[in-house]
Amino acid sequence: MKERSTKQEAVPAVRTPLPKDTGDAVGAVSVAAVAAGAAASREAGGEPAEEVKAKRGEKVVKLRPEQTGEGYKSVYSELTRPTLGSRIRSGIRVSGELMITFGLVVLLFAGYEVFGNSAKVQDEQDSLSDQLAEQWNDPTVAPSTGPTKKARAAPGDDLVGRLYIPKLGMDWVVTNGVRPQDIRYSPGHYPDTAMPGEVGNFSVAGHRIRKIFWRLDELKPGDVIGVETQGDWYTYKVIGNEVVKPTAVQVVAPVPNKPGKKATEALLTLTTCNPKFNNYQRLIVHAELVDTVKRDKSLPLDGKPTEFGKA
Repeated sequence: MKERSTKQEAVPAVRTPLPKDTGDAVGAVSVAAVAAGAAASREAGGEPAEEVKAKRGEKVVKLRPEQTGEGYKSVYSELTRPTLGSRIRSGIRVSGELMITFGLVVLLFAGYEVFGNSAKVQDEQDSLSDQLAEQWNDPTVAPSTGPTKKARAAPGDDLVGRLYIPKLGMDWVVTNGVRPQDIRYSPGHYPDTAMPGEVGNFSVAGHRIRKIFWRLDELKPGDVIGVETQGDWYTYKVIGNEVVKPTAVQVVAPVPNKPGKKATEALLTLTTCNPKFNNYQRLIVHAELVDTVKRDKSLPLDGKPTEFGKA
């Protein structure tokens, strides 16, 4: 009996030849190789993959590369290639972003003009008040004993006086002129209209900003508007208001809204932009003179009427 061999016979290894190096990255399969494999599969009788039906709102993309006259076409390059529609959408998107940015800048500027420059208006009003006191040779203004900030020059030929609206708790030095530089920080007198207390229409313009005519729409018939000049205190009472177009200059005529008619009364007209944050209209407040009192330096506050509000 033959002795069974304890050693197993060696099984020769089967080696599968590797494809030749074509320059592709290791582990990557070129589109051409995939296409060749697909062609061989068809020749061998392989059935093409079942066509997938697109559902509503979906787009079916064939991942198998397609051969064209220029070579094999990449599905992904087709999907990412810019088209006329995509370029138009990109242009609209960029334009929209630019418009939003511009709108924000405009809003910030408008917000600053309405709310942010209140301190500047107050500072300029203080300077104008000092100038007005000097112009009137007010002895209560003592000479300075130290360095002070130089007041800006009066924007008009002179300063008209002070305007008081006690209902709003506001008062301002009024400059003579309505140019942009005249009314930047204060109300301004229309130079071609009557002076305070005169028969005619003493007309004053002011910006619709926080520190000037922001709340002018709150004035109602019967409310007091005061005017102070070097020699007198004038008390006016509101008789009405109206909203007009910017071209309606007849509101500052000697007789409001009746150009050419001779004036017989002493009136006051205040004008400002309307509505708030815009200027396509004008808000107009009309008042009539009801009292005149001489300034008296022997009295407290030079005899300022109590209707004008606190000092």
